[in-house]
Amino acid sequence: MTAHSSPDSVPAGTGTVTTAVPARLDRLPWSRWHWMIVIGLGTVWILDGLEVTIVGNVAGRIAEDGSGLAITSAQITGVAAALYVAGACSGALFFGWLTDRYGRRRLFMVTLAVYLAATALTALSTEAWWFFLFRFLTGFGIGGEYAAINSAIDELIPSLYRGRVDLIINGSYWLGAIGGALLSIVMLDTDIFPADMGWRLSFALGVVLGLVILLVRRHVPESPRWQFIHGRGEEAEDLVASVEQEIEREKGAPLPPPDREITIHQRRSVGFGEIARTVFARYPRRAVLGLSLFIGQAFLYNAITFGFGAILTTFYDVPTGHTGYYFAVIAAGNFVGPLLLGRLFDTVGRRVMISSTYLLSGLLLFATAWLFGRGSLTASTLTACWCVVLFFASTGASSAYLTVSEVFPMETRAMAIAFFYALGTAAGGISGPLIFAGLTESGVVADTVLAFQIGATLMCAAGLVAVFLAVNAERRSLEDIAEPLSTAKPSTEGVRS
Repeated sequence: MTAHSSPDSVPAGTGTVTTAVPARLDRLPWSRWHWMIVIGLGTVWILDGLEVTIVGNVAGRIAEDGSGLAITSAQITGVAAALYVAGACSGALFFGWLTDRYGRRRLFMVTLAVYLAATALTALSTEAWWFFLFRFLTGFGIGGEYAAINSAIDELIPSLYRGRVDLIINGSYWLGAIGGALLSIVMLDTDIFPADMGWRLSFALGVVLGLVILLVRRHVPESPRWQFIHGRGEEAEDLVASVEQEIEREKGAPLPPPDREITIHQRRSVGFGEIARTVFARYPRRAVLGLSLFIGQAFLYNAITFGFGAILTTFYDVPTGHTGYYFAVIAAGNFVGPLLLGRLFDTVGRRVMISSTYLLSGLLLFATAWLFGRGSLTASTLTACWCVVLFFASTGASSAYLTVSEVFPMETRAMAIAFFYALGTAAGGISGPLIFAGLTESGVVADTVLAFQIGATLMCAAGLVAVFLAVNAERRSLEDIAEPLSTAKPSTEGVRS
């Protein structure tokens, strides 16, 4: 790093530095260090999937007499679920701003600590208000995780692997969902655990897993990209040098030299006004793309999953206690999609893969709606259809997080992720239930068909937007995709799209 103004002689945020840190990170081969990043940061989505699924599956048991908590099932799936969503949205925005201002590492430790404390206190609930409060705070921590973790992962993972890693990590939510579905079957068995203990132990398991992740996460470093922009250039230099030495020892060969440098003005923070101008005025097409992708996937998922249990029990007489097995099947489809298709986002390319996964999932859901309307499906074949739809939809939904985390400048990255996540979560958690609750639970075939068609239409619309607006970000440096606001010599080329 060449410092035009020495970081030791000027206040943080006022120097001008030339650095090769981004290029040095991007040319690293895959290593044990990168696995540590993935395990330390990515596995938290398993907790999110476990958390949401357990709550949905234990709602009936908690509402029963003898559970130790005076609350109704409707309050759990209604009030508590809405508060979790509200917490996630507000947590994403609050912690997203702090992440851009104070760093990725500090915040991804804080957000996990908030999640752990709130989940533990949820397990100790004895009053409805206590349960509601800590469901909100659990969501608050999880929402903050989305902003802090996605920004850190994209800034630490080499550009050659960024797409597949991001997709698989976001798709790992569904591993937690599988675990939650199967775990709830055991935990709710009163022959194994008392009625007032099983549901509490379900939450406690999430705390134990979170503590393990916290121990690993202690070793995950700050993003060097964040460091050199925020006046901590020497720390960024030392960190990258130590990683390079570790990887050279592991591979037994020297690394190639970096192929470029970047000159930036260091700064302390970026205000909300500048973030808004950047996202919506400098990159309006990318903002439309982000909104379309998040809203499309939110409505498709609500069209299928919001009335999942009601559809199976109402139309196919599936016992309530058995719906967890069906949910585990579609959750598996959700995880396998990003796992198998993720690599193509780095090889075939973002535009082709984002648009095709959205369009395919939407068209397949239209076909499922048609077959369901004709009465051609059983509980098993409907679940199989959902599994195929969500194989593509989950990949597309994960690519929405990937897209908004890589197409905006570094100084705004966490806040951009937070904004689009909050909007998509609000659309799914507020508008979705209002639209789909009556449709999927009415017992009228035509109403459920309409619910499927609404989700499919919005997913296809998002896919068409991606055809025209998706950014070809594969194998490109984040600084090439969106030039940092702090760049000393702004490019005059047409990068604003």
